[in-house]
Amino acid sequence: MDFDIVSESTDQTIEIGNKIGAQLKGGEVFAIIGPLGSGKTHLIKGIAAGAGAKDSTQVNSPTFVIVNEYAARLDIYHIDAYRLNSTEEFDKIGFDDFCRPDSVVLIEWADKIISALKGINFIQISLSHLTENQRNILIQNTPEHMVL
Repeated sequence: MDFDIVSESTDQTIEIGNKIGAQLKGGEVFAIIGPLGSGKTHLIKGIAAGAGAKDSTQVNSPTFVIVNEYAARLDIYHIDAYRLNSTEEFDKIGFDDFCRPDSVVLIEWADKIISALKGINFIQISLSHLTENQRNILIQNTPEHMVL
């Protein structure tokens, strides 16, 4: 199932993420794609909050550490692939170890390593600018248990 949503603001993007996070069952992998400033990290803040992260204000793009972990009702792994130069580098961060039934993996800049996700049933979220404040959020391959 696919969803095509227009967000009117940062707060609305966070709220969309919150709805997604509240419906997570575990085992989901998200490939999150979009240009700089399109709202990827705000969406992830919402997902973490919806999944019960203790302090979602601490959610930030892990550009220099590559992976952040957030404690919630599920383990949330937030990977930033921006600085990765190859799928081999992606594999070396332990991606396979993050993919468990009791965890959720959120990959920012996933377009850089998308070939490493072949064979994985992942949810793709593409964000794009419509106006200065509006964002288009296209969610593809959404599991049946998620309704937006």
